[in-house]
Amino acid sequence: MTYNRLVPLIVAVALFMENMDSTVIATSLPAIAAAIGTNPLALKLAVTSYLLSLAVFIPASGWIADRFGARTVFRAAIAVFVLGSIGCAVSDSLTDFVIARIGQGVGGAMMTPVGRLVLVRTIERRALISAMVWVTVPAMVGPVVGPPVGGFITTYFSWHWIFLINVPIGLVGIVLVTRYIENIKAEAHDPFDFRGMVLAGLAMGGLAFGFSVLGLEYLPWPIVAALLGGGTVAALAYVAHARRTPAPILDLSLLRVPTFRASVLGGFLFRVGVGAMPFLLPLLLQLGFHRTPFQSGLITFSSALGAMTMKAGIATILKRLGFRTVLTVNAVVSAAMLAACAAFTPATPIPVIIAILLVGGFFRSLQFTSINTIAYADVPPRLISRATSLTAAAQQLSLSVGVAIGALAVELVVRFNQTPTIGAADFPPAFLLVAAISALSAPLFWKLPPEAGAELADRMPAPTEASDQRLG
Repeated sequence: MTYNRLVPLIVAVALFMENMDSTVIATSLPAIAAAIGTNPLALKLAVTSYLLSLAVFIPASGWIADRFGARTVFRAAIAVFVLGSIGCAVSDSLTDFVIARIGQGVGGAMMTPVGRLVLVRTIERRALISAMVWVTVPAMVGPVVGPPVGGFITTYFSWHWIFLINVPIGLVGIVLVTRYIENIKAEAHDPFDFRGMVLAGLAMGGLAFGFSVLGLEYLPWPIVAALLGGGTVAALAYVAHARRTPAPILDLSLLRVPTFRASVLGGFLFRVGVGAMPFLLPLLLQLGFHRTPFQSGLITFSSALGAMTMKAGIATILKRLGFRTVLTVNAVVSAAMLAACAAFTPATPIPVIIAILLVGGFFRSLQFTSINTIAYADVPPRLISRATSLTAAAQQLSLSVGVAIGALAVELVVRFNQTPTIGAADFPPAFLLVAAISALSAPLFWKLPPEAGAELADRMPAPTEASDQRLG
């Protein structure tokens, strides 16, 4: 199959739109609340409903893409996301706004896993690393640029444009997807696992939402405990169900593949730390250092610049050093850069902060791309769609866990110090804790075979067509 260089760019633009939108309203909540006649705290429902919608519908994405074709589903996901964006812009009540955000979440739930599926199925293995960079950068840059972009648009234009700007981007995306992406379907699709979908949805929704609000005092603790407890029970029930089902909605048997297991489990631990950073750093800069939201956004954007700078060198680094070495060493280096944020004080020069964030973004981009790519090194082609669903579900949950751990650590320090307000001194333990969790991924990566992913990194001759067929 011919490698079309436009395909990664098309996927990247759609994923950037989805990733940025998950955080872009954070600095615009007061303005939106005033416009629709509610209070900013109640409007937090719009944030959590979006995350819930993502968590619940991600598991079905792989089966739907197999059944109806990756192009059809990816195009429909963009359309649903755009319609949800329009719904947000025209909302005049809290109920309307929350429903529109749920619609955006449904579209977003299909975009990320199906976007990866498009890349894996349409791009030859030797070009997959370069293509996967385009998926990784939006995931890192979107949450970082979202708050400052939202603050800028709300301050100088109108909050409605936060959502309306998605319309032309989405329409162009639909046209490009129609023209350049093939509608590849599975030759034979399995029956839909409805019971598994319900159990996985309850598990992901309960755990992701429960961890998201844990320590944030949005809900009474009995409700948070019920969410986490119910999600855990549903998760255990799903594991039992998956063992008895030939084609479960989330195929846990894929964890028997060493490279896929390292990507999912090691990636989960690594993302716990990285997922906490977009939450902790703006709070430190605003509450601890008394910077404005826009100033905070400009400073944190340096990590996004680091991520984009790494793009050109990732394929060369992996070809020279291999996945196992890069993943192991880089997990420690990235965790160290995250831990360095614990040393930030109001007296720390801004250029020093920016330099650390720049270098940290550089190495995190390398790690994310490596994790995302190695997942597909040894997965048989007929199971790729299941792999993308499971990977996306694990990533969504890990980011929620990261925010929860970071928020809880800050809250415990505040209570221990008995301070009336959150200050700069309350954040270092949180940064050190999430950095330590990220570093725990290194041993999992070191267990990989020395030549894991060698074909993807172009460190060995490509297999023949016959061997490709045997893998399938």
